[in-house]
Amino acid sequence: MSEQNTASATKQFLDSLYKNVKMGADSIIDLMPKVKDDGLRAEMTAELEKYESFAKEIREILFDNDEEPKPESIMSKMGVKMGVMMNTMMDDTTSHIADMMIQGATMGITNTTKLIREYENTTCSESALALARKTVQYEEESIERLKKFL
Repeated sequence: MSEQNTASATKQFLDSLYKNVKMGADSIIDLMPKVKDDGLRAEMTAELEKYESFAKEIREILFDNDEEPKPESIMSKMGVKMGVMMNTMMDDTTSHIADMMIQGATMGITNTTKLIREYENTTCSESALALARKTVQYEEESIERLKKFL
């Protein structure tokens, strides 16, 4: 395969992965003002930092190849904000927010696993696939940590 095809597949893959991790970060930012439990707040802060770290790593890989990640659409960001607002309007308990975080991480795992399966037999770089697998592992671990807040 040519370098062009590898770069193209890797760019598309990393754009999708970037959107996934930014969605996780944005959701946490939107939820944070509703959190009353210090333990949950600490867990969410750590998760936000990790999602931002993944996003930074993706940006660096893309920048090294003279590319930039595609930003999330405004409509997607607004959808997340509205979903958080509606979902916490009637129930902003620690248990409910932990449940929302678990659902979000589960969605991230599902989307990223589908993405890996779609690209693993293409010319996408192995380092990009490894980063995606690392994000899935992190989200699986975060679900386990969040269960104590249910």
